[in-house]
Amino acid sequence: MKRRFTVSLIIASALLLGATAAQAGRRCEAAKPTPQVIERGLNLAQRTAAALDAAHARDGTRVVLLARAGQDLTRYGQHWSHVAWAYRTPEGPWRVVHKLNECGTAVAAVYRQGLGEFFLDDLWRHEAVWAVPTPEVQARLLPVLQANAQATQLHVRPYSMVSYAWGEKYQQSNQWALETLAAAMEPVSVRQRAQAQAWLRFKGYEPSVLKIGPLTRLGGRVTAANVAFDDHPPEKRFSDRIETVTVDSALAWLERTQLAGAPQVTR
Repeated sequence: MKRRFTVSLIIASALLLGATAAQAGRRCEAAKPTPQVIERGLNLAQRTAAALDAAHARDGTRVVLLARAGQDLTRYGQHWSHVAWAYRTPEGPWRVVHKLNECGTAVAAVYRQGLGEFFLDDLWRHEAVWAVPTPEVQARLLPVLQANAQATQLHVRPYSMVSYAWGEKYQQSNQWALETLAAAMEPVSVRQRAQAQAWLRFKGYEPSVLKIGPLTRLGGRVTAANVAFDDHPPEKRFSDRIETVTVDSALAWLERTQLAGAPQVTR
């Protein structure tokens, strides 16, 4: 029987299919997806679900870090664009919790979706990557992801696609995922974003450094509300060094610190 992919709960009163589209790590376009795009997205979702189910059957995997390639970031040396936490429900289907930008705006919200919605777009590459955290990390993350209040504890609405990794003015999607991990691992001592970032520093997380020149920065700020650079320290910004949280850096850090296993790709 084919798996059905449906929208489940939506966190923080965010509307998935409202007048304003919500996306992150992929292109914001007014055009509706074509039947071919929908079919390819659902096929990738089914393949990913099968791989995650196999991991669950093999070793009890219940939580994974899951990412997609929604846009071409190769010019910045990045392979993946947007990350989420995915968990297995008691009934069997996998659910995805992630932060999405409301297209054309400078705000975002946290969503809970099915795998189908996560891949339902004109992706740059129809591939998925996922990493399995250690049993301890999974045990700490699972209740956080299942509860709206805990999943949104460190979420803030102001959004920039290239928000400073160690800043609090904005928060992009990948940043939310790692800060939420910190809160799950240290629920007593991590209650604010600054504390989450301190934990990430302590654990050796290193953000990606993107080389983005002044013309690109100016163009991005003028033409896109969801791109801002004013939270980056001037000495780094003016030397074209934009430090931000990327999927690639998150995967590398999780494997390096043995908080998760090696990334696995589903095509």
